[in-house]
Amino acid sequence: MLSGVELLCRSSRRIMLTRLKAKSEGKLAKQICRVVLEHFDKEYSRELGGSWSTVRDVLTSPSLWQYAVLLNRFNYPYELEKDLHLKGYQRLFQGSLPYYPKSMKCYLSRTPDRMPSERHQTGNLKKYYLLNAASLLPVLALELRDGEKVLDLCAAPGGKSVALLQCAWPGYLYCNEYDSLRLRWLKQTLESFIPQPLRNVIKVSELDGREIGDAQPETFDKVLVDAPCSNDRSWLFSSDSQMAAWRIHHRRSLPVLQLELLRSAIKALRPGGLLVYSTCTLSKAENQDVVSDAVNSYSNIVPVDLRGIAKHCSQDFTFAPTGQDYGLLVIPEKGKAWGPMYVAKLKKLQSIGRW
Repeated sequence: MLSGVELLCRSSRRIMLTRLKAKSEGKLAKQICRVVLEHFDKEYSRELGGSWSTVRDVLTSPSLWQYAVLLNRFNYPYELEKDLHLKGYQRLFQGSLPYYPKSMKCYLSRTPDRMPSERHQTGNLKKYYLLNAASLLPVLALELRDGEKVLDLCAAPGGKSVALLQCAWPGYLYCNEYDSLRLRWLKQTLESFIPQPLRNVIKVSELDGREIGDAQPETFDKVLVDAPCSNDRSWLFSSDSQMAAWRIHHRRSLPVLQLELLRSAIKALRPGGLLVYSTCTLSKAENQDVVSDAVNSYSNIVPVDLRGIAKHCSQDFTFAPTGQDYGLLVIPEKGKAWGPMYVAKLKKLQSIGRW
């Protein structure tokens, strides 16, 4: 039986924890940009219907967000892998996909648990990369094979380039990033994860991605267009309301840029090659509308059905149930807080396009 002093201490502790929680929640609420949230409420309730309320709850609650751990095969952390097993982490995909290289190993927890990021150290390779697990779907959809020529058109910060190199040893990997600050981030990421012998087959450039198709026509076996987009997660927590309002105003112009990048990528793709277009937004205008415009503009570009991936990955990811004619849209929910991530896959046939 507890004494009066012990009961008082417990009561005081509960009050203190309640106040801390309230303070933390209040601080979090202030961080959410109401301008962006109201804009998303209007647009996504129309596009996603009843699914939006579930997605909204996750996107506005970072405490529910989850982080996957992609192990680096070039500095493999065997002890960390054992520790992840002990902590209840599970292997992503479990080899269920038709294309899933044994060299790629990614672990995730069913609970919102985030490991600390490793610091960059010149000359030392990092052991793992933290990421949104859904961002591996565009990489796997590309089906990279040893010896292929690959273009990562909008490569920074470099996570998908690192993931591609976990899948296969390309003959040539061209990583492009137009933004100079993000380019430095990309270079540091590659230095942190990729050994020097493999970096010899990687080229990094700072070109306008819209020009690469004309500069290197029909050069690449595989092309990844992880397009600049209205990143829903980061936009929701814009600290500058004026900047948020500016972003929303200019959001209408993003599909124009995205389509121009996609057209450039199509030019750079060899006949018979595969292209994957992806974003981290829920926006229909930036996702399937962009892909639809591209497919309707070329007689030699056809969409590749991704329903098989959705079927194999339904245990780990939740997919939007409506209107994804040209791809898949991963939407976050509690316990599977991955996404947003849109993925569409295109193939270039041998015939000549209209553009």
